[in-house]
Amino acid sequence: MQHDSPQPSRRRLLTGAAAAAAAAALLPLGTGQAHAAPHRAGRAPRAGYPDVHWTPAAAANFTAANRPAQYGIDRVIVHVTQETYADTVKIFQNPKKQVSAHYCVRSADGYIGQFVREDDVAWHAGNWGYNTRSIGIEHEGWVDQPSWFTEAMYRQSALLTAAVCARYGIPVDREHIIGHVEVPGTDHTDPGRYWDWSRYMSLVKASLR
Repeated sequence: MQHDSPQPSRRRLLTGAAAAAAAAALLPLGTGQAHAAPHRAGRAPRAGYPDVHWTPAAAANFTAANRPAQYGIDRVIVHVTQETYADTVKIFQNPKKQVSAHYCVRSADGYIGQFVREDDVAWHAGNWGYNTRSIGIEHEGWVDQPSWFTEAMYRQSALLTAAVCARYGIPVDREHIIGHVEVPGTDHTDPGRYWDWSRYMSLVKASLR
């Protein structure tokens, strides 16, 4: 996860915050309008996407935009939170933190929260150019604790990444689906050496068949 802003700052590790995640409504994700309200709970998700639950980040933690018209989208960036899912929610909703991602996948069950609409620019990469052109997906856990990377997490994240790639015509390869560590100028190491890229990419490709 990257503390970020329109003029990206260097990373600070996320600090913990107590508490349970906010109640979430089922969201079909992209609205096609930068400032449109999210769809109401109970509406069917966008075709191809797994169930996604709307838990909005603080407005101070992302940039409202009109993507892909304003900025083309050609990357998915894989992150690891270095926090619990519940604390990640609190951080994204704290306007002082200057950080967000479009999605976060919970370890235990693959539950997916959406925090920023795909139309908007989440502050996750530590590189403004990469922020504007990417979808950021956080994964609950720690880079040095592979037990957090569960089958449910891999499968749900792969479904999400496959749907994003299909929507924007992003090639399903390691040039376009990258780890935070691969972003130029970053000081992050996530998703780390325990993230199984071979397995993950196979799952993404299988989800598109």
